Order: sequence, then structure tokens, then C-alpha cells
Amino acid sequence: MLVRIVKMSFQEDKVAVFLNNFHQKSEKIRNFEGCNFLELYQDKNEKNIYFTYSYWDSEEDLNHYRNSELFKNVWAKTKILFNALPQAWSVEKIVSLA
Repeated sequence: MLVRIVKMSFQEDKVAVFLNNFHQKSEKIRNFEGCNFLELYQDKNEKNIYFTYSYWDSEEDLNHYRNSELFKNVWAKTKILFNALPQAWSVEKIVSLA
């Protein structure tokens, strides 16, 4: 399993636009083949910073999503709202205590 973490910092007056788009598309992203989990987090102190965590069966599945029309549509509407470059990490989960 691959965990994808993306940090995004938005123009403060564009946060609502981002959230609206995310809520409209999140079910489609979550139900994309190979995606098993999707969450959105907001920074506790800087309210315009958000993180997505998604779990993918494989890097191939993530890349298939990243090359899809769904991703291209979502990313085109998201990237114009940033006030800083996004950061992304692909990691493997080592330990999970629930």
C-alpha cells in the first residue's frame, strides 16, 4: 500500500472555493480504482493550509489517477487557488495503532 500526503496552502479568500470543489469531487476520487482511503485535514493554526491523505493499492494506481481526466479537472481548479507551491510525499505505512 502507498500513502500519498499532499500539503496545499491557499489564498485565504479562495479556501471556500477549494472546499466546495473538494466536496464535489471527493467521492469520485475515493472511488477511483486503487484508492482505498481519502481524508482532508486542516492545519490547526494556519487555517488556509490543508493536507490530503490517500491510500492506494500501488504506485501504478496512483499514477493512473494522476493521468486521469478526473485528476486533471480537479488539479486545474485547485492549483490556481494556491499561495505557495504544494508539497507531496509518497510513503509506506510502517506501523498503525488503532
